Amino acid sequence: MSVVSIAPVPRVLLRDHALTLIRSAIVSGELAPGAVVKDAELAGRLGLSVAPVRTALARLADEGLVESKPQSHTRVTPLVPQQVRDAAVVVRAMHELAVREGAAAVTAADVAAMRAANERFAAAVGAGDLDGALAADDELHDVLLARCGNTAVRATIDRFTPAVRRLERQRFAAAHGRGSVALHDSLIAACAAADVDAAVTTTTEIWTALLSELEETP
Repeated sequence: MSVVSIAPVPRVLLRDHALTLIRSAIVSGELAPGAVVKDAELAGRLGLSVAPVRTALARLADEGLVESKPQSHTRVTPLVPQQVRDAAVVVRAMHELAVREGAAAVTAADVAAMRAANERFAAAVGAGDLDGALAADDELHDVLLARCGNTAVRATIDRFTPAVRRLERQRFAAAHGRGSVALHDSLIAACAAADVDAAVTTTTEIWTALLSELEETP
């Protein structure tokens, strides 16, 4: 009988797993603004050791999602709308750059993937499925990020998007979602035609509409 060798999960993967889980809990509001986070308690809830959780929290502090006081506590940062809008402006600029660098290189398969993602987005908006809508939106724009291939652009978007999502989840409106479906269609059409300028302009419209939504009083 053969023996199956199971390699231990590398520490870096545990760190990334912890980072993904904790970030998602903060963005979704499961870990609410102002909530005190204890690394040992959180590690127990996640079924992980303390080390990767501490590493993840350090990364989240860099992203502005948690804040730590030496010899005191770590807590989820308050949701400050102006800081979120500042982050959204940066994310918009990065998406514009990604589209400018990647739109001319999209393939027929890319266009099909974007259309399928927008169909899922529209269905999720219609069903009031916020998680599904945001996931589909990310999938659509990820096609262009992949074609861009600029790792600095990707890193910046990954750094600032979670802060935007926190406020977006609170203020997401069905009307905005339906408007985004049409803008996505325009973006896809521009990419299919290799019209880079039109694709960039539409990307700006998409993010400007989101900024307007975030600026409204809840």
